[in-house]
Amino acid sequence: MTFKTSFVALAVFAALSQSAAAQDAPDSSSNNKNKDIEKITVTASRMDKSPSSIPNTVTIIDRAQLEEQFRTTKDLSTIIGNLAPSFSPSRQKMSNTGETLRGRPPLIMIDGVPQSNPLRSGGRSGQTIDPAMIERIEIIHGANAMHGLGAQGGIINYITKKPTGDSEQVASFDVTVPDSMKSNGLSFGASYAFSGESEFIDMIGSVSYRNNGVYYDANHNVVGVDTTQGESMDSQSTDFFIKLGHNFDESRLELMVNHYTADNNGDWMPVAGDKPNGVPTGAVKETQPWEAANNQVTTTSLTYTHANIGGQQLNLQLFNQDFKAVYGGGCFDSFYDPSFEGSDQVIQCGVGSKGESLYYEQSRNASVKWGLKSSLIAKDIAGSGIDAAYGVDLFRDTTEQDLVKTGFSWVPESTYDNVAPYLQLDYDLIENLTLSTGVRYEHAELSVDDYKTLWGAGNKQIAGGSATFDETLFNVGISYKITPDIRVYTSYNQGFGMPDIGRILRDGKSFPGDNPNIDDSLALTPIVTDNVEVGADYQGKYLSAKFAYYRSATDFGSRLALNGDGFYDVKREKSMIEGIEANVTAYLTSNDDLGMNIAIQQGEYDSNGDNKVDTDLDGANISPNRINLFWTHNFDNDMSTRVQANYYMDRDFKNAAGNKYAEFDGYTTVDASFSMPLYTGTLSLGLQNLFNKDYFNYYSQTMGTNDRYFKGMGRTATIGYTLPF
Repeated sequence: MTFKTSFVALAVFAALSQSAAAQDAPDSSSNNKNKDIEKITVTASRMDKSPSSIPNTVTIIDRAQLEEQFRTTKDLSTIIGNLAPSFSPSRQKMSNTGETLRGRPPLIMIDGVPQSNPLRSGGRSGQTIDPAMIERIEIIHGANAMHGLGAQGGIINYITKKPTGDSEQVASFDVTVPDSMKSNGLSFGASYAFSGESEFIDMIGSVSYRNNGVYYDANHNVVGVDTTQGESMDSQSTDFFIKLGHNFDESRLELMVNHYTADNNGDWMPVAGDKPNGVPTGAVKETQPWEAANNQVTTTSLTYTHANIGGQQLNLQLFNQDFKAVYGGGCFDSFYDPSFEGSDQVIQCGVGSKGESLYYEQSRNASVKWGLKSSLIAKDIAGSGIDAAYGVDLFRDTTEQDLVKTGFSWVPESTYDNVAPYLQLDYDLIENLTLSTGVRYEHAELSVDDYKTLWGAGNKQIAGGSATFDETLFNVGISYKITPDIRVYTSYNQGFGMPDIGRILRDGKSFPGDNPNIDDSLALTPIVTDNVEVGADYQGKYLSAKFAYYRSATDFGSRLALNGDGFYDVKREKSMIEGIEANVTAYLTSNDDLGMNIAIQQGEYDSNGDNKVDTDLDGANISPNRINLFWTHNFDNDMSTRVQANYYMDRDFKNAAGNKYAEFDGYTTVDASFSMPLYTGTLSLGLQNLFNKDYFNYYSQTMGTNDRYFKGMGRTATIGYTLPF
């Protein structure tokens, strides 16, 4: 049995057609929603600004928008791409390697706590929290140094829920079935949340469980599995979240803890495809001969705020993140060591390129981050009209990656220490003209013990030591309100990041010479990214619009390059990305919004070291060009519908000689969803890939190999119910 496309489309669009009968209200609900957005302060700005006062492109995804997206998917990468199209389309896997914002990796945070791992990325920073715990998502587009390390493409800050002040409990359930209606494709989830307060404490907490079934493509074939980087199908995840707070007269103390786990069942093995002939990677029911890929992440923060310390607002945040990830295994030349040939400790699996007897092996990554963020915010200093935010950030990351079976160290234990004082100023030069400027000084030290690279990476003995880095980063922006509804702005921001240190340390080619040490490798040099942006916003009663042009450049960037074993190496090269972003929303009636989001970008890197960019960045390093369309309708009885389409444009990738080395055959997917009140709760129905489009995803087309040439998921239907009590 399958869903009939004509029936589904007719039902959805028949519901939408009723919007023609809606009557205009004196003040549209859409405009009220935008007014509510303006009341939100963007915590990631460090100055608690409203979105329209920041001289950068800012996207706020509020809870109402999240609820709309949850009807069809719980994948955060998909949701962000639907609403901020300069973000790469989701790979629909456990790994988010290659998912970029404006063509560069973003800094992902939970309540300001970094989730991205600066020393050994690993591609799992998008899998650290269940979406049910999120109140809103703040996205600041473009490189910046507001939170220090890692925001080369921008900042994505997940803001968790806050206590409501009322005693409340909410239970949610959802079930997703594929178009094939096969039982092993069934996915389901459940969450329970509570909120309340007493005289001394307020609290909010939740627990969730999600079970993902097998994914099917549009032809009802099992989507190929990624047993190396990590697979989200045939897996379970759990999340425990709690936030406790106490309000004093002028201050607040708050503790947040989130513990997230994701575990693949390990019951499916890949079947190699044939990319040149368009044959996708498949899957067969077979137990994996290694520990299945998994994630375990605990994020903790203790925050203290005081509204009046000498007339200034004080913010202090002590945080910790404990990250552990196991990656899937394989039969790799990279992991071979002659001392284990024929050993009972490993399982033999094949013959290598040089006739050696290979064995199954896999890696695991462990990272512990500690940090302290401090800031003081002073408004209208001495009546001058100047607002200031200043403070110092302290950060430490200790990371190691080893091999599970043999115990060899792949990435030696490395410690990154960072101290960063900063100052940010806002000044109204004249009425409606605001100057924003700031400076941040980064002092960082990387410490690495003596170690030896794996046999396959040269078996090199590398002398450890400490490398010190110092960078002064600047930003300046001007924002001018031409009218109360129209704003123009321009800005220059510098972002600071490190290349994936783990990939560099484990690659023997990073250390030439007879007696190499970490001081010999220029590849460890930090990345400084310059981002220039020009934009304009319009917010009227019947229309809102935003447009931005940006240019992002670095003289010594970090490009991911796929090697023969399917692992990524880091290439340090000059790169430049430029693009435009635009979104327009028309408020057709008090109940109807019709909108379009556009993201167009082009990026190149220097392939021959002549300090000139000449070769297109590939799909692991830049997002596709795309247009997102949507139509939402709210009925007077609290029912609502949304239809959205994602159009990914064709693209050719050319080398320095002008020859095409890769191509992307674009596609369009459509989602539709509906919600209605039922008894005291809310019932929702969502259809992802409504027309059951058959396609290879962006990553697979541009970076895939025969083992990673994956189809996208076919049509799925999700029914959910949320019950407050």
